[in-house]
Amino acid sequence: MNRRHNSSSSKNNFVRIFEVGPRDGLQNEKVQVPTPIKVEFINRLSRTGLKLIEVTSFVSPKWVPQMGDHVEVLAAIDRIPGIRYSALTPNVQGINKVLSLGNKGADEIAIFSAASESFSKKNINCSIETSLQRFNEVTQIANQKNLPVRGYVSCVVGCPYEGKIKPSQVIPVVQKLLDMGCYEISLGDTIGVGTPKSIKELLQAIQSSGISASKLAIHCHDTYGQAIANIAQALDMGIRCYEISLGDTIGVGTPKSIKELLQAIQSSGISASKLAIHCHDTYGQAIANIAQALDMGIRCVDSSVAGLGGCPYAKGASGNVATEDVLYLLEGLGYETGVDLNRLIDAGQFITDVLNRENTSKVARAILCKRQDDTKTTPKNSTTK
Repeated sequence: MNRRHNSSSSKNNFVRIFEVGPRDGLQNEKVQVPTPIKVEFINRLSRTGLKLIEVTSFVSPKWVPQMGDHVEVLAAIDRIPGIRYSALTPNVQGINKVLSLGNKGADEIAIFSAASESFSKKNINCSIETSLQRFNEVTQIANQKNLPVRGYVSCVVGCPYEGKIKPSQVIPVVQKLLDMGCYEISLGDTIGVGTPKSIKELLQAIQSSGISASKLAIHCHDTYGQAIANIAQALDMGIRCYEISLGDTIGVGTPKSIKELLQAIQSSGISASKLAIHCHDTYGQAIANIAQALDMGIRCVDSSVAGLGGCPYAKGASGNVATEDVLYLLEGLGYETGVDLNRLIDAGQFITDVLNRENTSKVARAILCKRQDDTKTTPKNSTTK
């Protein structure tokens, strides 16, 4: 297994994309996706140039039946050197199972908490403090085995039950996860309500707390169509990985709320190098929010190919920001990712065809239409007199 990971990059214009489609994108699908399809999906993603792929979850099949084949998936995928295959592992039983698999296990694990007490109780049936106590046991085992741990924080700017979330609610959770040994925290706009302003304020607050942007990733949902703008804001603020993960779980964040959150976190002494961002696009703000996070130093962004997944507790939520849209944004802003857009589009179309559902990536739809038009308009051989 790949072991300790240094999340920093010598190039400040290099952004890591953390692909969560195989886990976050598929986990709530009601019809069971066959294991061979999941394996082919992951293998296709592995051939795009992505270096970070979350492939499954060790949550009990009783609660998430779609992930019940986690052992079989990890055993069957084609592992490409240089790619880290991650698994969500929220309890001691899960990490012990991962470790028992040896080289067929995960290269790193992820744990998740929330900035909202109400969401934590609804999602995992316990308080934030209780969840952190449980995760501390997991991280202790992982640290002893030299297994990297990534942290997620959901609802960093908005909650479906409590409404607006203040940066002061986010910072303590981020700091505790870092203190446990998480190499990076993904900030999740879980219901997709963030805007570039809220993303910027969040990151400013986090960085003011002393937490570096290099420790953060961003995960935006596109509920309100703001995911891309929010990612751009995060890039502008130093975030270099898209998805510990600060999650706007229901996608209500705005660039303003993301900015306030990051300002608060960074003011508390948490570096942007320790953060990632995870935005949902419920209100179409995910791209704007990611742009805001980039502007504030975030260099890791979580996303899901074809916009798969989302938060089941947010009515009308449209799901995760599409990886294709994030990649198009990053390339347009001049950032390096190492990911092939066309291969990524092919992987997204493969899984949406299997699921018989719409590909919600605007970039993928545009390029697929262009491919069809190019095929129709290819000039035939002609003879001039």
